[in-house]
Amino acid sequence: MLLKSCSLAPTLVWHHIGNTVRQAIFIILLSMALGVTVNLIRPDSIHFVETWSMADKLVTEDGDTLAIPLEDAAALFADNAVVFLDARSPVEFDQGHIQGAINLPWHDVDNYFETVIMTLDPEAMYITYCDGETCSLSHDLAMLLKDLGFTRIKVLVNGWTLWKEHDLPVTTPSS
Repeated sequence: MLLKSCSLAPTLVWHHIGNTVRQAIFIILLSMALGVTVNLIRPDSIHFVETWSMADKLVTEDGDTLAIPLEDAAALFADNAVVFLDARSPVEFDQGHIQGAINLPWHDVDNYFETVIMTLDPEAMYITYCDGETCSLSHDLAMLLKDLGFTRIKVLVNGWTLWKEHDLPVTTPSS
């Protein structure tokens, strides 16, 4: 009898492990279903699919967009009704920038804070820009300026590349 019960022991252990695994999977699936249900009900739910477009990320809590189309930015430039803020590094700025732009590099904004931001008029219109579809420097700079009380802020997504591609006025070392 003792020999028979010893041979059943591994079978009982595997049966117990199997039950434990099934119970764990059931609990995980139940908690996932409950989490998804609660997320769908909540007004401030977490989105399951995120957009990767920089323009989509430039929508404020009010539903307003910070993104400005190139045509509108060029029209404001032509009317001399806007100040462009270049969020790229000083090296990139020196290699070329939108004509009349002010360099306010996001990665070094603390060092430029007093010399640049303190001279800006909070009521003026500003367009921040950097380079590349996924560049977030201009967005981050725009959000900082909004937090500081600047109300007329827009972001030209992929600004430097678009501006050059459309042969709009630039300043380069050779000009």
